[in-house]
Order: sequence, then structure tokens, then C-alpha cells
Amino acid sequence: MKDSFDDPPLTPPAERASFRDGVRFAFGTLTVLPARITRWDRPAARTGMACAPLAGLAVGVLAAVPGVLLLLLGAGPLLAAAVTVAVPAALTRGLHLDGLADTADGLGSAKPADEALRIMKRSDIGPFGVIALVVVLLVQTAALAQAYADSWIRGALAAVVAAVAARLAMALAAREGVPPARPEGLGAAVAGVLPRTTAAALAALVTAAAAAAALPAGLPAAARAAAAVLAGLLAADVLLRRCVRRFDGVTGDVFGALSEVAATAALIVLALG
Repeated sequence: MKDSFDDPPLTPPAERASFRDGVRFAFGTLTVLPARITRWDRPAARTGMACAPLAGLAVGVLAAVPGVLLLLLGAGPLLAAAVTVAVPAALTRGLHLDGLADTADGLGSAKPADEALRIMKRSDIGPFGVIALVVVLLVQTAALAQAYADSWIRGALAAVVAAVAARLAMALAAREGVPPARPEGLGAAVAGVLPRTTAAALAALVTAAAAAAALPAGLPAAARAAAAVLAGLLAADVLLRRCVRRFDGVTGDVFGALSEVAATAALIVLALG
């Protein structure tokens, strides 16, 4: 068994880590919630990325709680939405938003892959990154405000579904055949660890769970929740394919960008109707 991710193969490891190790890997790498990573190898990455939607569920619930409390205390939907959007950023130390900005700068640079990757590693944010951050945060806040304006239940459900869809998109980006752009970093750590069949089953399970969670609000709400997950995955997959062509693979920044794009697309769908 390998103890590092140096030159990781693009095929999933045959060995699987325990569910507990996988949960710790998912929470320890995708959130700042207290989770001591007990294994840092490809089997742990395989189980951990399969558990990524669970990390999204925790983030979504924690994001929805202050928004709902603000509404119940008399605040408007815009304030509730702004606070809800801020919580996932805090629970990731802004790394996913930073990944979005860096990926936007890399894609917008029109430079060869190696130079674009160097641009993404810089600590500053360029104009493409700033625009991406502003647009994404505005759209997420506006969509959540519309959901909260309808009811606190719909707003809370939107926050949870979007967070889960965001982490599901990251899990699917770790599927078999997606190469890393660099030999180090999170992208190399999880590239290709998830079998395609597992990725497909995970997508179907999360989509069905989102629909079931919204079903008490009626069939249209259930259909909208399922469509939101699928829209998030579609938007993320379009970006993933673009990044693989542009950078010759994925990086940790790309994973962060995928999560934000998936969450945004899901929230847009959830704001409709």
C-alpha cells in the first residue's frame, strides 16, 4: 500500500479505507470542522471522496441555521441569505472561493498550461478572479434571498441542497480517468480515486435523497430539488472538462471552483418557481 501520492495512478485503488477513515478524510480536507485525518493515502481518498456529500450536508445545515434564526427574529430574507452564504466560506477558510478566483484567472490568462498553473499559484487575485467572485456571491445571495422570501423551510432546504451538490461535484471530479495537473496538492491526492460506477451511484443516491427531502413540500418541490442537484453537476462537469483541456488535469483550485459553480447552479434552479 502506498503511503504518499507521488505520481498517483489514474485508476482507483483496490483497497478501501474504513467508513470512519473516509469521513475523517472528507471533513478534514473539505471543511475546517474538527476531524483528525487518520489515513492519508489513496484508499482513504477513495472512501473520503465518496463521503464528500456528508461533509456538504454538515456545511449546509450549519449554514441554514443562522439564516433561519435571523428570519425568525425578524430579519429580512436578504440578510438571512447573506449570512447563509458567508458560513460555507468560513467553514472552508475561503479556500473554495479562492480556488474559484484562481481558476478563473488561469482560464482567463490565455497562457499555456504550465504558465496558467503558475498564475493560479500566485497569492494575488487578478481581474478574472475578482469578477468570478463578485458574480458568484451575488447570484448565490440573490437566489437564497428569493428562497427565504418564500419560506424559511424553502431557504433552509436550498442551503442544504446546494452545499451537498457542491461536494458531490467535487467527488465526481475525483472519478476514474480525470488526471491531476500537478504531481502534488489536493488535485493529485484525489485524482482518479473514485470508480465510475461508484461516482454514478453516488450521484443517483444524492439526487434521490434531495428529492425525498423536499417531497413533504410537494411533488414540484421534489422535482426542483432533484433538478437543482443535476444542474449543479452539469455546470461543474462543463467547467471540469474545460479545465482538463486547459490545464491538462485538475488541481485543488479546480476542485474549489467546481464546488462553487455547482452550488451556484443549484441555487438558481431552487430559486425558480
